[in-house]
Amino acid sequence: MNTDPIADLLTRIRNALNAHHETTIVPHSKIKESILRILKDKKFIEGYEEKEEGGMKVLEVQLKEDMTNRLTLKRLSKPGQRIYVKTDEIHPIKSGLGIQIISTSKGLMDGASARKQKLGGELICEVY
Repeated sequence: MNTDPIADLLTRIRNALNAHHETTIVPHSKIKESILRILKDKKFIEGYEEKEEGGMKVLEVQLKEDMTNRLTLKRLSKPGQRIYVKTDEIHPIKSGLGIQIISTSKGLMDGASARKQKLGGELICEVY
């Protein structure tokens, strides 16, 4: 049993990058798939694919080779301490090179999209 599946996802990606793996496998969930979709759209990962292993759905994440030392994944809102932001509290990360992933009323989206749509929400993580 995992108490924080988002932190687990970020840690698996971080560990795979540090070990110079091309792919990593994480258990499937809708929120993990949404986070991976945002990371793929913003070109932090090559892609992801839904598979079935041992009767369970998993997500196979294809990592970028050149991101080994440059990618930082930071979990911000945790189960014990939720962090919420308003629209005007969403700022660019690393002069626009990084992103924030925010859980809004219209689903998960990056900070720039949430700010454009004037939405606040729970600050899930930062990636830069």
